[in-house]
Amino acid sequence: MASVPIASPVAPLAAALPALSDARLAALTAELAELAEDYDRTPRFPREAFDVLAREGLIGLTVEPRLGGGGAGFVDALKVLGAVAKGEPSTALILFMTYAFHAAPDKNKRWNRALYEGLAQEAAQGRGLIGTFRVEPELGTPVRGGLPKTIARRTADGWSISGEKIYSTGSSGLDWFAVWARTDEETPRVGTFLVRPDSAGITIEPEWDHLGMRATVSHRVVFADTPTPGDHAVDVRSPEEWAPRPGDDNRAGLWNAFAIATIYDGVAQAARDWLVRYLNDRVPANLGAPLASLPRVQEKVGEIEGLLLANRVLIDQAAAAADAGRVPDGVQANLVKHVANANAIRAVEIGLELTGNPGISRRNPLERHYRDVLCSRIHSPQADTVLVAAGRAALSEGAAQ
Repeated sequence: MASVPIASPVAPLAAALPALSDARLAALTAELAELAEDYDRTPRFPREAFDVLAREGLIGLTVEPRLGGGGAGFVDALKVLGAVAKGEPSTALILFMTYAFHAAPDKNKRWNRALYEGLAQEAAQGRGLIGTFRVEPELGTPVRGGLPKTIARRTADGWSISGEKIYSTGSSGLDWFAVWARTDEETPRVGTFLVRPDSAGITIEPEWDHLGMRATVSHRVVFADTPTPGDHAVDVRSPEEWAPRPGDDNRAGLWNAFAIATIYDGVAQAARDWLVRYLNDRVPANLGAPLASLPRVQEKVGEIEGLLLANRVLIDQAAAAADAGRVPDGVQANLVKHVANANAIRAVEIGLELTGNPGISRRNPLERHYRDVLCSRIHSPQADTVLVAAGRAALSEGAAQ
C-alpha cells in the first residue's frame, strides 16, 4: 500500500487537539500558502502539504482517542480545514474526506472492526488518506439516483472490481480507495468496496485539467478486474437500504455540507487578506494616497466583511449545534453550504471589481482565488437540488398549518 511520506516525526495527537491556537493555525496557513501557486501552475498531488499536516499530527484529528486520534468534532475539525483551505484549498478538500470518514463511527458497525481500526491507526500516524470514488461517466453522481456501472464480482479470494470513476479527488496520492460499486448477484447490492491503490488492474488516467482546485488531481480511475479481499466489501446493502429514513444519522451529509462551505470560505478569506494589503499598498499618482482611503473602496470592503462575517456565524453556529447534539436536518445543512458558497463567490468578485486588471493578472493570487472559489458550485448536492428540497419542505410545512 502506498503511504504518505512523513517529513519529520508525527506530533502526538493527544496533544494536537488542545493546541489548535489561532497562532498555530495562522502559521499552518502561511506555510501551506507558500505551496499554493506552484500546485496551481504545475498541478500534482500536494504531497508536501500533507507532509506538513502529518508533521503537525492533524491527519487523524477526527479519529477516536482510543485509536490514537484527536477525537475532534465539527467545530475543531472545521477550524483546521478552514486554516488549511486558506493556505491551499486542494489539500483541504482531500483532507476533508479522511476527516469525514473517521467522524462517522455509526457506519463502522457494518465494517470488519479490525480492518477499520487499522485504517484509523494509520491516520493517527500521519498516513491513511482515504477517498470515496462515486461519480461515473454515465451515471454522474449517485446523489441524483441510479445504480453504478462499476461491478464487483465474487471470486475465490474475495471480489474483483471493474469500472471507471471520474472526478476522483486525491486519486494519485491516496492510501485507500473507497469504491462505490454494485455486485453481480441476481439481485444486485450496492455499496463501498475498500481497495488499495497498488492493487493490480488500476490505471489512473490524468485528465483533470479544470478551472481551479487543480491540485486535487481528480483524475479518472479505471479498475480492470481489480482484486480486493472479501472483508473489504465494507458496507454493501440492497439499494432500498440506502434510501434515507426518518431518524437516520445524517453526519455524512453534515460533513459534506459544512466542510465544503468551510473550504471555499477559506478561499474567500485568503482573497480578502490579499485585497486589503493591495488596497493599502497601491497609491495611484493622481490620488497621492492609498486606494484604501477612498470611501467607495471602504464601502465595498465593508460589503466583503459582511459576507464573510455571515459565513463565519452561519458555519460556526451550525457546527456547534451539531456537536451539541442539535443536528440540523439535511435541508438546513445544505442551505448552509449553498449560502456560504454564494457569499464566498461574491466576496471574491467584489475584489475583482475593485482591482480591475491587476485582479485578473496571474502575477497576483486573486485570479487563482477566484478560479478556486468558483469550483464551489459543482459539489453535490448542487444548487438546484438544494433549493428545490428547501422549497418543498417550506411549502409542505405551510400546507400542514
